Amino acid sequence: MAVRVQSEDFDAGAEIARLRQGDPKVGAVAAFIGVARDVNDGAAVATLSLEYYPGMTEKALEGIVAEARSRWRLIDVLVVHRVGELKPTDQIVLVAVTSEHRGDAFAACEFLMDYLKTRAPFWKKEATTGGERWVEARGSDDRAASRWNSDGSGERNAEGQNTAPEQTRKTHVG
Repeated sequence: MAVRVQSEDFDAGAEIARLRQGDPKVGAVAAFIGVARDVNDGAAVATLSLEYYPGMTEKALEGIVAEARSRWRLIDVLVVHRVGELKPTDQIVLVAVTSEHRGDAFAACEFLMDYLKTRAPFWKKEATTGGERWVEARGSDDRAASRWNSDGSGERNAEGQNTAPEQTRKTHVG
């Protein structure tokens, strides 16, 4: 497991290759790359500044990764998040997961992004033609994160039935 917060860009291909390097147990790799956009909430964005609390942010990210590892059968996890001033098309975040099977990798990658968006202490400020503004939390991000119920089994529908594919649920023996 690796968690890094850095100002430098990253090479997603090289990072993913290192994550799975030489491990014959890896049968699946799922990855997400977040990229800075040029428009947000109808305004042109010239730059995006990301701030964080050193130490606290990494600890929060490590906790999110630990939770994902407790929910799914994962071989390895990598989270790289950039801070500082970014321009549209710059990479912001890489989340990569390896596992034996795709269901665990896909679910864990999505969970990690949902929780990163709602629980990791990062602050975003956009420079627009109208001036600078702090980016507010989005209700859609909170709704996405809320679908991962506390027992790790994924989503539930309105009737409370589990809707996660069977292969994404971690079986607890004991």
